[in-house]
Amino acid sequence: MSMLKNPSVKYSPFPQVPLVDREWPTRTITAPPRWLSTDLRDGNQAIVDPMDAHKKNRFFNLLVEVGVKEIEVGFPSAGATEFDFISGLVKSGRIPDDVIVQVLTQSREDLIRTSFASLSGARAAIVHLYNAVSPAWREVVFGMTRDQVRDIAVHGAKVMRDEAGMQPDTDWHFQYSPETFSTAELDFSLEVCESVMEVLAPTPDHPIILNLPATVEAATPNIYADQVEYFIRNLPNRESAVISLHTHNDRGTGVAAAELALMAGADRVEGCLFGNGERTGNCCLVTMALNMYTQGVDPKLDFSDIDRVIETVEYCNELPVHQRHPYGGELVYTAFSGSHQDAIKKGFAANERQNDPHWRVPYLPIDPADLGRSYEAVIRVNSQSGKGGFAWVLEQDQGLKLPKKMQADFSPHVQRMADELGRELGAADIWQAFKQAYHVQTEEKHFQLVDYEERRATDGTRLFSGTIAVKGQEQSVSGRGNGLISSVLSTIEDSFGLALEIVDYTEHALTTGRDSRAAAYLECRTPDGRTIWGVGIDEDVATASVRAVLSAANSAVADA
Repeated sequence: MSMLKNPSVKYSPFPQVPLVDREWPTRTITAPPRWLSTDLRDGNQAIVDPMDAHKKNRFFNLLVEVGVKEIEVGFPSAGATEFDFISGLVKSGRIPDDVIVQVLTQSREDLIRTSFASLSGARAAIVHLYNAVSPAWREVVFGMTRDQVRDIAVHGAKVMRDEAGMQPDTDWHFQYSPETFSTAELDFSLEVCESVMEVLAPTPDHPIILNLPATVEAATPNIYADQVEYFIRNLPNRESAVISLHTHNDRGTGVAAAELALMAGADRVEGCLFGNGERTGNCCLVTMALNMYTQGVDPKLDFSDIDRVIETVEYCNELPVHQRHPYGGELVYTAFSGSHQDAIKKGFAANERQNDPHWRVPYLPIDPADLGRSYEAVIRVNSQSGKGGFAWVLEQDQGLKLPKKMQADFSPHVQRMADELGRELGAADIWQAFKQAYHVQTEEKHFQLVDYEERRATDGTRLFSGTIAVKGQEQSVSGRGNGLISSVLSTIEDSFGLALEIVDYTEHALTTGRDSRAAAYLECRTPDGRTIWGVGIDEDVATASVRAVLSAANSAVADA
């Protein structure tokens, strides 16, 4: 078997929806939907080893903490584990007053009764009834007519109504899903939903939830949005229904479909954290919520500590969150490319200078700090990286703000190390390369400062005198210049015959506060025209500049 040269002989394009005056394309999302997590049901049935009671309880606690107010806690009729977990939640009093749990049941009388029994004593609960309505299921799976399929839904609704009547102390809410909605005829989905509503008699004050599943994603997201808008426009008694969405990710657009369908008028979104679910998964609630957040809309879900959320989800599902998963993946805020790194580095610098609080950093649609991530891993260095990459790492790790021209000078050293090691370079690697390149805090130095003093002469010049070790042998030296740096340069030339001309000098504090150290950068030129850089780091800025001169001298000797 192989892919067909003409796939049209086997597969047909999905038909368009007859909606010529669709309104959803001109709308924007300005408020969050009602969120329902189905991690404990749809997500749980899609993992190799379903969660035990401990994991289910841990996941439930996480959902409450992040702010999910509607949680589908299971399929009570699936077995004792499911039933006992749901019943235990109710009896333990662990369901907060502002959270409502939901259970799922097929439209079978015995299963519906078991579902109500699992919720006995609940303050409030949602019972979610479903049956498949699409032609493939009617004809291939069930061998039923439209009327027979509709009757299944109607009978289930009557059982729900009667069971709720026997437990009047619970605030019951009803949800119905015409399963396989996205591949069913729209007129038939409307017919079935209208028949269910006639039985359950919802009102605007106590509406029914009509969930419209893309059980298998079979078309582009705009088609699903058209289906939802068409359904809403043609639904009788629309004000007594909450329109809910349950998208899957078979075509890789589960989130997009839910977003467009929300624009089409839906009120509620079902999904899982990080998109777990059958086959390719469900709508990812994290992605959709944070998409809204980046548009200035509060999603009413709190992912301020996204790494702890990931830790819990991975533990409970025993599935890893992919490194490239939107917002949560390990690498989603990381740039290895040189041009990307440079743009991000400049964006952060601009952000620090501006008074405007709006986030404008290239390549980062969201501030990682909002999700509890540090900036340490935003820029990482490998053989694809440029000057901005290692400069960022040195600044974040050591506080060094290398001049632009010095970044260019250091770049070959980093590139050489990356090529030799054949892996990503960590902060320790880059710092080691920097120390070796500029003879900083290393023992292998030609010139090494032991001590010194400086004073002003009567003619206004500066006198430098001190002890410098040359290849380990200490030597007393002295020199005169217009300032401290020129007096040290004069000393180096007079004592060791090494002439260096100053081209540029910069300095800065490494940190804020009284005990901050200083860094000094010195660009020099040798008589034969070579550019030499020196770096000095010390608690005292004057001493840092002296060390910078000796660093340049060591580089000149090493490169000679």
